[in-house]
Amino acid sequence: MLLTSLGGIAQSAYAEGNISIVQQFGIGYLILDVVRDQHLIEKQGKEEGLDIKVEWRTLSGATAINEALLSGALDVASAGVPPMLTVWDRTRGRQNVKAIASLGSMPNYLLSNNPAVKNIKDLSQKDRIAVPAAGVGFQSRTLQIETAKRYGAGDFKRFDALSVSLPHPDANAALIAGGTEITSHFSSPPFQYQALEHPAVHKILSSYDVLGGPGTFNVLYTTQKYHDENPKTYRAFYAALAEASRIIQADKAAAARTYIRTENSKLPLALIEKIVKDPEIDFTISPERTFIYAEKLHELGVLKNKADSWKDYFFPEAWTHPGS
Repeated sequence: MLLTSLGGIAQSAYAEGNISIVQQFGIGYLILDVVRDQHLIEKQGKEEGLDIKVEWRTLSGATAINEALLSGALDVASAGVPPMLTVWDRTRGRQNVKAIASLGSMPNYLLSNNPAVKNIKDLSQKDRIAVPAAGVGFQSRTLQIETAKRYGAGDFKRFDALSVSLPHPDANAALIAGGTEITSHFSSPPFQYQALEHPAVHKILSSYDVLGGPGTFNVLYTTQKYHDENPKTYRAFYAALAEASRIIQADKAAAARTYIRTENSKLPLALIEKIVKDPEIDFTISPERTFIYAEKLHELGVLKNKADSWKDYFFPEAWTHPGS
């Protein structure tokens, strides 16, 4: 998939029958790959009596994506749970950004090529941790929550000074190659699986360790304005996501092939199949353990607004599914 700049793109007119969607790198976006490959939004749009025009874009980093969403340069953003919560918190009473659906539950691994580093307590000033969005992205916020557990809430940003913003593909290459300042990478599928095939790379933490079990990685989100002014397009999009989730569950081998084809990935098909079939991973649109982020980030002062439940930051269409 081509990396497309959002600079110079005209602002969305919020016209019914149009939707622009941005996704990041990795198999965490497989549901969107299936939606795109099988034209499911267009298919569901016809059920609503619409010919929907869909624009697909790719960016890395939640900060740039959130800025694009709020500027009107795109309609639907995708990122980890913490970045979504941050923009929900900051736009409450204004743009009222909320989540649409989960893109699946999957672990993210903090990896290291430094043999002296066995857990986060071993990280030192000699180490640099690659993350997509230093200090603010899914990986950084997850590490901050774990850091607060171990060192106290007052020191939750301890490892921010060691963090470097780098897209997953570049970070993965640096970690595997060695010899660079990057000695750790808070990775995501498929990159973490690829890295762990190299003997010098090992896991020191999983996001599931932090959450106490399986949890949502990425979510889709939009503004109240887009949600309210485009009810048919929104319904078609949500139905397309649900259909893509069912398609993946029904034939995971075919879903792996879709990923290779849609992402133009050079990774071995066998590796992608292994990931899609991993029992730790569930391509569900139902949110799981997202409320842990909402609670912990509020306790740490990252979020000003306190959510009473996950339904506070998800649009009502998602309430028809189980969630947490």
